[in-house]
Amino acid sequence: MPEGLALALYATALRLLTPFYLLRLWRRGAKEALYRHALSERLGFYPGSAEPGRLWIHAVSLGETRAASALITALREREPGLRLLLTHSTATGREAGQALLQDGDAQAWLPYDTPGAVRRFLRHWQPRVGVLMETEVWPTLQREAEKAGVPMVLANARLSEKSLRQGRRLAALMRPAARRMTLALAQTEADAERIRAMGMARVEVAGNLKYDIAMDPALIARGQAWAQRLGRPVLMLAVSREGEEKALLDEWVQRPSSRPLLVIVPRHPQRFDEIAALIAATGLTLARRSQWADEPPPQTLTADVWLGDSMREMPLYYGLATVALLGGSFEPLGGQNLIEAAACGCPVLAGPHTFNFAEAAELAIAAGAARRCVDMPDAIAQGLLLCSDAASRQAMAAQAHAFSRAHQGAAARMAAALFSIRS
Repeated sequence: MPEGLALALYATALRLLTPFYLLRLWRRGAKEALYRHALSERLGFYPGSAEPGRLWIHAVSLGETRAASALITALREREPGLRLLLTHSTATGREAGQALLQDGDAQAWLPYDTPGAVRRFLRHWQPRVGVLMETEVWPTLQREAEKAGVPMVLANARLSEKSLRQGRRLAALMRPAARRMTLALAQTEADAERIRAMGMARVEVAGNLKYDIAMDPALIARGQAWAQRLGRPVLMLAVSREGEEKALLDEWVQRPSSRPLLVIVPRHPQRFDEIAALIAATGLTLARRSQWADEPPPQTLTADVWLGDSMREMPLYYGLATVALLGGSFEPLGGQNLIEAAACGCPVLAGPHTFNFAEAAELAIAAGAARRCVDMPDAIAQGLLLCSDAASRQAMAAQAHAFSRAHQGAAARMAAALFSIRS
């Protein structure tokens, strides 16, 4: 199919779907109010005027925003007066991004990928360079940015085999969009090869920004202090996804009463109440992190399960955990990133599905910072063994710290590449 026809059909479909897109955002806003904030920006309408020439970074959600934080730090080290435009698509991303802003910076929603909305966005902000984090390639945005003379860079870029296959099925849209990228800064050589296969001409391997994210030592120390107060091991399901909590709980209720404290930290905040109800239905006693401020009350210390229903506290949870089970890896969801756990020195047990972060997972396993499990029952069995084996845990913790340090430096490399485009 010719590119022009493919783009026309794509744009028509998005225009027809726009009312449903806005309705979905409004409904999500019932639980996360930020989704209802500045809805007109989703269509490319922004108040007032904007000073042109900002460096624009688009970080879709929380994970991309946290990765962008390391890049932003490196960029500001090179140019302290740098003015940024930070855009997002999710409430968690926008909320986390607010902490990264300085005087002269701006924050907005990235609009829906229709021609009119994208043109209004680019006319209003007139960025000097656009940086899309990780996997974000949008057909209309790429075309309109090229017309506007805005170089576009894919930073911390990754592309799984599954995404490559999907991209090939939509080749009439995605290959031209990929070709319009000025530069892709890939996490790994395997990512780089797949990105080149999508049609990007200039691809460099720069590493993974998530190794450069600074973990809050105060949060880690608080988690460790809570662990000492508990006086028993802690097995945590970290950044869990759909289906994993039930599989864990079904196994857990069959374990003896002397089991460790179980901590579950769901990936998505809108699932907190759902998981709380799931835990309560098992008959296990539950304590919710959201119900206390600085220190867990005495009655929580004897609970069977803690629900980590708070945001931006993962270093605390990794400091608390004796062993962490890697969420997203026990269902065919590709796994969550274990780099943050490694930086906190927390031993990790991963399930069979880590294709979203394949190289990081394999490197961590090879370094002794993580272990592979065949399924949830195997992970629980291995986790319980590690909870009773201090020497093995300490060795894994040391190897995790060493693994994390060995892979740092991506932020400085990406900052250098971006400034070479801006100059």
